[in-house]
Amino acid sequence: MRTHTGEKLYSCKTCGKRFSDPAVHKRHTAIHKEEKPHSCGTCGKSFCRQLKHHMIIHTGVKPHSCTTCGKRFTHSAHLKVHMRIHTGEKPFSCTTCGKSFSGGSSLKIHMRTHTGEMPYLCNTCGNRFTLLSQLKNHMTIHTGVKPHSCSTCGKSFSHSTSLKVHMRTHTGEKLPCVVSFFFYHHIGHHCDLLVRIL
Repeated sequence: MRTHTGEKLYSCKTCGKRFSDPAVHKRHTAIHKEEKPHSCGTCGKSFCRQLKHHMIIHTGVKPHSCTTCGKRFTHSAHLKVHMRIHTGEKPFSCTTCGKSFSGGSSLKIHMRTHTGEMPYLCNTCGNRFTLLSQLKNHMTIHTGVKPHSCSTCGKSFSHSTSLKVHMRTHTGEKLPCVVSFFFYHHIGHHCDLLVRIL
């Protein structure tokens, strides 16, 4: 019955996330444990749950298709979320500011703007981030890895956005700079940064 009322009595002791269903709560708490007994023979990833859901990725089979645009998905849940792009449905609303979202994960990320939560920690320097992608971008500072290379001249960059800016030097496309500055001398610092990228 709690599923229908929205009451969430079960709380994760590690991250604080709350659940109305004890089975879902139990399944969630397993993600915090180091124990991941189920290992994928194809990619080597390990999971605390069964592999059935994951293995579909390796088959390449996408049985769920959007009737509007034809995009295909491996899981019906992904199609359901995708369909909201076409319907405009945004069933997840922020209780703080009222902004609505098509997916629950988008709302969860948005809520961090209100709570200040930064769950992703850099183990090297201690900086924290709101998104996993921000942490991954940050880690290139420590690793020195520059995975984005220019196909024309071979120059490498830590971030794909820097490569996109650089590519304009080869295409001749003008850089639409819309940055404004409070102090005039900050323009020089900004231009120096662009020169290093280009």
